[in-house]
Amino acid sequence: MKQRQLGKNGPMVDEVGFGAMSIAGAFGPADAETSRKALDRVFAQDHPHIDTALIYGPFISENLIGEHLKKHAAARNKISIATKGGINPNPRGVSNSASFMRECLEGSLKRLGVEHVDLYYVHRRDHSIPIEDVMHTMATFVKEGKIGGIGLSEIAPHTLERASKVHHVRAVQNEYSLWTRQPELGLIQACKRHGTALVAFSPVGRGVLTDVVVEPSKMPATEWRKAMPRFVEPNFTYNMAYIERFKIYARGKGWTPSALANAWVLAQGNHIITIPGTRTAEHHGENLKASDIMLTAKDLAEIEEILPIGFAHGNRYSVEQQGSAEQYC
Repeated sequence: MKQRQLGKNGPMVDEVGFGAMSIAGAFGPADAETSRKALDRVFAQDHPHIDTALIYGPFISENLIGEHLKKHAAARNKISIATKGGINPNPRGVSNSASFMRECLEGSLKRLGVEHVDLYYVHRRDHSIPIEDVMHTMATFVKEGKIGGIGLSEIAPHTLERASKVHHVRAVQNEYSLWTRQPELGLIQACKRHGTALVAFSPVGRGVLTDVVVEPSKMPATEWRKAMPRFVEPNFTYNMAYIERFKIYARGKGWTPSALANAWVLAQGNHIITIPGTRTAEHHGENLKASDIMLTAKDLAEIEEILPIGFAHGNRYSVEQQGSAEQYC
């Protein structure tokens, strides 16, 4: 597995990481035993980067990872762990106050069973507090040795510019894939300027850029993709007409769609790391194959013709889901 640096002065990590949202049941039922097998596969990597958050479950993902770390204590030195705070699970709300961010961090450290995480994100911006003040709070955690670096999630380029004047931002986590290309409107470039890693979540398009057959009509009412405009008809049918051609192209090259989708994201910059999420060891193994794919200029041009920028019908979030995730153009 090839590695990339998690921000300047950050650790070298496997370029395909592991998003631990799915093992908490975000995209369908997830049983603990299956999740543990997926974590076994992750722990077997050379230098895995695991991305979790207190809100995943809530608490389920962090607890599972913490239990696994306890059983495999020797693996801790090779694993990079990122978690996130700033969202109150009950009642649901966003707060970046110094006291709440500390409460979130201390809770995460306890559940993970560690005294330090390599990367700690502000999960969502609280726009009632200037980002400069939030960065001072996060910088305190760095000084205390509780976190290795500061991360910001779902932000606009201008927020990174302001935040970087206070303290280096090790990573920015935003959705980025062949059907979500907003980061190309300045965020990828801003991250590169500041020596910040762009950590791409949902690189396989919430599961549609894989061999799995996604059927919104069969999703339970609690499945949050069900309300995403891209999964609502007629948008979903239009989108899958494009995506089916991508799947055929991938298979014709001898690649799985998920491996190719991850490889495409990685090809957009050497400061980009992907964190596809899955519940199974098998699917995680498929994602890891992205590191073996070297896309040529011809490959990239052919993919662009199949899935041209802007092809996706519907917004990535509904109005309610958008929340405090920053938009920019």
